[in-house]
Amino acid sequence: MHVIAIGGSDAGISTALRARELDPTVDVTVVVADAYPNFSICGIPYYISGEVTHWRNLAHRTYADLEATGMQLRLDTLATQINVDAKELVVRDREGTEETLSYDALMVGTGAVPIKPPIAGLDHLGPEQGVHLLHSMDDTFALTSTLERAGITRAVIVGAGYIGLEMAEGLTTRGLQVTQIEQLPEVLPTVDPELGALVHTELERHGVTVACDTRVDAIEQAENGAGPLIVHATGPGGEPQTYPADVVLVVVGVRPETELAASAGAELGTKGAIVVDQRMRTNLPNIYAAGDCVVTHHQLLGTTDRPLGTTAHKQGRVAAENILGRERDFAGSLGTQVVKVFDLVIARTGLRDHEAISADFQPLTVASQADDHKAYYPGSHPIQMRYTADQRDGRLLGLQLLGHLGSEIAKRVDIAATAIHNVMTIDEISDLDLSYTPPLGSPWDTIQAGAQAWERAARAAAVS
Repeated sequence: MHVIAIGGSDAGISTALRARELDPTVDVTVVVADAYPNFSICGIPYYISGEVTHWRNLAHRTYADLEATGMQLRLDTLATQINVDAKELVVRDREGTEETLSYDALMVGTGAVPIKPPIAGLDHLGPEQGVHLLHSMDDTFALTSTLERAGITRAVIVGAGYIGLEMAEGLTTRGLQVTQIEQLPEVLPTVDPELGALVHTELERHGVTVACDTRVDAIEQAENGAGPLIVHATGPGGEPQTYPADVVLVVVGVRPETELAASAGAELGTKGAIVVDQRMRTNLPNIYAAGDCVVTHHQLLGTTDRPLGTTAHKQGRVAAENILGRERDFAGSLGTQVVKVFDLVIARTGLRDHEAISADFQPLTVASQADDHKAYYPGSHPIQMRYTADQRDGRLLGLQLLGHLGSEIAKRVDIAATAIHNVMTIDEISDLDLSYTPPLGSPWDTIQAGAQAWERAARAAAVS
């Protein structure tokens, strides 16, 4: 059996690894458009900051590690056409030579590409002038090249989502003066504004200038192309704003890369992503798809488009199992995410209040605070919590957390993700047998204290 996986990132490599693991006789080829298979795109901000000292350290596995599993890697090779009836994939290498590869099963993991917002000047300004998108290793090398030029001291970041915030920290750590511009009313709009405001304060505490409710209209190079960049924006009251910069980074999100699959007849759905079932099958025979290019089954919302590396890994694994006849469903995502911003960590899983309403729940969201460990032991920090659960039966729907870097925010949100996955109620959170020692926690862990605060608020709401 010959399996071809298109894409050298999370979904494609996961498919190849799982297929070889389940059946070492399967012939697996991975077609990679660049020279960097299995690199951590999520780690790029930490290479830019200097915390990851060499770009090769971003590889989850080396080329030799991957080849040792028995898969074949075709680097710098672009998939250009799928011939569905003939079960053939046309590819082109860096010299422009075309070749046709036969397959028994094909997995499309073409990922996503950066969104280019309608900003005047963005189409003709690029890395040579100091204007960058950031999504690939080649993008990373272009940015580092700009940062190594003499006189690069000011950066403007357009966008304050996860990557934008991580890059604000990375460029600040590198010694640049950073301005972060966000079109929405608060940074990190995937969490409630009350938590976003705390992130905003943390950015400013570390010297980042933050401009929210501000739309970037144009980028130009001053002095007839010889001077610094000028970012033109419209502020909250409609007033014009200008921000000088030596480098501009535009990170406002991604869109699914589906041209190859769509041209072969693949059905597209939410936000133009490839439609797949829970076994990662497309509408085309013998063709599967996974990762950032596909729609995502969400355990509480149904079909969504929420590209995450963790999801891509799982989907690739599921695709391989079904390719080999094991009949496994993708269990679904909860959108569990975490980000570090200087000394804060912010995490979320499940639904926020407005998302729960759209899914026909009757949510109540309750804010509370508890220390990360017993306050009498030195070094305790408060954790801000926002629990969302259904008022009818107490079913846990979502949790948002914000706390200090050492407060185990990621692991605590993982407890909530596990509880939502297993359809637990808020009350059942208190039944969990969680660990305790004064330097690390409390007899009632922080998330249990938050669950009990939700119950008290729900009882008060019912009485009123």
